[in-house]
Amino acid sequence: MNRNQLLKQIMEYDFVLYELNLYLDTHPDDVRALKMHRKAAETSDELRKVFETNFGPIVARNNMSTTTWQWLESPWPWDN
Repeated sequence: MNRNQLLKQIMEYDFVLYELNLYLDTHPDDVRALKMHRKAAETSDELRKVFETNFGPIVARNNMSTTTWQWLESPWPWDN
């Protein structure tokens, strides 16, 4: 999977999480929605790990290098 496809999937799952969050604000006892939220969060986390392993941090706070500021090494969205 290439960088852009992976970012698109991450954005899709994050959108689902946001929508489920809004739904759960008004339906806090919906077990099915809670399970969907948990699964979407797990998948989003897994995709982010894959992305950051292969392409560097998605957000600056995830720079874990102690020798270089990797955030500057990744292409910016407008560079693609």
